[in-house]
Amino acid sequence: MTLNVGTFLTKAARAHPTRAAVDDGATKHDYAELDSQAAAFADGLRRRGYKCGDRVAIFMPNRAEYFSTLFGLFKGGFVAVPVNAKLHSSELDFILKDSGSRAIVFAEESSSVVDMALASSPHVERIGVGQDGPSSFTGIVESGRPTGFMDEVVDPNDVAWLFYTSGTTGRPKGAMLSHRNLCASTMNALADMCDFQPEDVALHVAPLSHGSGLYTLPSIARGSRNHVYAGKSFDAHDVLTTIDREQVTIIAFLAPTMIHMLVEAVPERRTSSLRRIVYGGAPIDPRLAQEAIDRFGPIFVQLYGQGEAPMTITYLRPQDHHGKALSSVGIVRTDVEARLVDESGSPVPDGVEGEVCVRGDVVMQGYWNNSDASAKALRGGWLYTGDVGRFEKGRLYLLSRKNDVIISGGSNVYPREVEEVLLLHPAVKEACVFGEPDPKWGESVSAAVVVSSAVAPNELMEWCRDNIASFKKPQRIEFLDSLPKNAYGKVLRGQVRKELTTS
Repeated sequence: MTLNVGTFLTKAARAHPTRAAVDDGATKHDYAELDSQAAAFADGLRRRGYKCGDRVAIFMPNRAEYFSTLFGLFKGGFVAVPVNAKLHSSELDFILKDSGSRAIVFAEESSSVVDMALASSPHVERIGVGQDGPSSFTGIVESGRPTGFMDEVVDPNDVAWLFYTSGTTGRPKGAMLSHRNLCASTMNALADMCDFQPEDVALHVAPLSHGSGLYTLPSIARGSRNHVYAGKSFDAHDVLTTIDREQVTIIAFLAPTMIHMLVEAVPERRTSSLRRIVYGGAPIDPRLAQEAIDRFGPIFVQLYGQGEAPMTITYLRPQDHHGKALSSVGIVRTDVEARLVDESGSPVPDGVEGEVCVRGDVVMQGYWNNSDASAKALRGGWLYTGDVGRFEKGRLYLLSRKNDVIISGGSNVYPREVEEVLLLHPAVKEACVFGEPDPKWGESVSAAVVVSSAVAPNELMEWCRDNIASFKKPQRIEFLDSLPKNAYGKVLRGQVRKELTTS
């Protein structure tokens, strides 16, 4: 196998040159135009001296240019580093330095954050979308020659996407997703999740830097039309209007929070065109799932996976969205193996709790520049996910996360990184961050702090907002005289959570 996933677009353009490929309400491209722009961008980078394997960050909200940028990087053999456009400048700065990104593609509305992030990294080239000049996105595209362009011949294990996730240390880690990984993930998505077709209209409302971006691969490969929702935030009424206006057939990816908002919205628009809604990223309340089915029909399919094994591990079919199965994350995907192991790494039988482990071509190559974390996560050919669950009659039921990651509204929040920000405040001596059940967000972020001087909860919340992404700030802050610790001085997070969630 030598397949470059950028050829998904190349082949789709040959088969469906005049079929609509992508639009965001302001910009539209058919498949021939999209392929030409992506090829021109890749060739333009080559002419500027970029080499196969160079990393290029993408930091912009959802828009049509995301497609030509992402697939242009794939076609040129470069490594895409998509970054959540809601991150704080300090978080962006870390990812740029850790990945060794040579350039950053960004939108005008993100320029102030980029300026702050690059204050200490002036060597990173700025490629502005919507700007003019030879170093802008338009300038680089105009300098490229798409005619006769050949997609880079890659090794299947060459990295195509650095997917930044995090761990309990709070430092993001770049999961190295190869062309082989992305190809396997795409084929699995088409086989188990949704059989995209040229006649489909796929709506992208979740960030293209994460789940929805991964679904551009199967939708482009099959020649579907991709409508990019360009709203600054998720507006359920606007999304329903978009579904009706564009006759959307597939919503590429939703977090359960978004489903909650859609169910609550007044059903003033028709949604009969919908045939599939893919969701995941967080547990879903079975009652919400049933309400969604009653509202939109039996068109939902749930995925359980990780950035380290994208769009994979298990899935819950539309036909299985009923009864006890609604509390599960479904069955193991077709081209994936999964098992549960105990603390010694030995497999456990059905009905017994254990850590979820997975293997297959979808599993990452490892973490970028982090051999210790790679060795811990990848053992004996298996990816150790850190999630705890049990199998019953072939279905996986998730119980908890070994690493205490909080999943709020489909986004991961890592207690340690929030704690580190709280501890920077002069009044905070100790901090413990944990998740609490939330009917709308799945989980909400809460914190217990020990302070040395008087400070209001709102002040600490604003302090967090000023230093990390807003969705990570605590929604609740409690003041304690001391934090419970074990004999080794480690804070007992579980005890804090139990005491404060029952108080």
